Amino acid sequence: MTLYDIKPVFQNLLRPLTRFMYLRGITANQVTIFAVVASVILGVVLMLFPVSYLFILMPVFLFIRMALNAIDGMLAREFSQKSQAGAVLNETGDIIADAVLYLPFAFLNGISPWLVVLVVLLSWLTEFCGVVVQTLTGIRNYRGPMGKSDRALVMGALGGFIAFWPQYISVANIVFGISCMLMIWTCINRCCSVKEVKNV
Repeated sequence: MTLYDIKPVFQNLLRPLTRFMYLRGITANQVTIFAVVASVILGVVLMLFPVSYLFILMPVFLFIRMALNAIDGMLAREFSQKSQAGAVLNETGDIIADAVLYLPFAFLNGISPWLVVLVVLLSWLTEFCGVVVQTLTGIRNYRGPMGKSDRALVMGALGGFIAFWPQYISVANIVFGISCMLMIWTCINRCCSVKEVKNV
């Protein structure tokens, strides 16, 4: 079970906004680029000013980013904006955004920078596994338990926790450690799905 399983419900809530954006001439690629640029800006700000209270921006922005990711997907699928360039932009944009949004945690005192870097690397690996499976089966794999949306939920909640309770910042190391284990599990799940598809 992963947040990706409830994505259709989220998309239905965003469909009116998606149609409004389409009618205003906004494209899926423009939404993707905006999400990446905004992620870079926030990440750089948090790295330059690593103070706990600013991390309240994390849950707010990560929710917006999830919405933008859903919108660009709907624009592409439902309004005939799919393209190879868009697919590449979407995949590369996600790993760039993950890196710049998660690395600021490494700049906070009390958090192991090595754990943060490991989270970033494993987040890249989970998406890489999903893409590799797609090249073999033709189906993009989003299996959890720690997919993109799940990571956003965890990191957003952690950012909010640090903003309100900075005295317990060491808890973040536990969260990062558990997240690493869940992402390794996710990689295994995604890679093992190749056998299941071939056996169908």
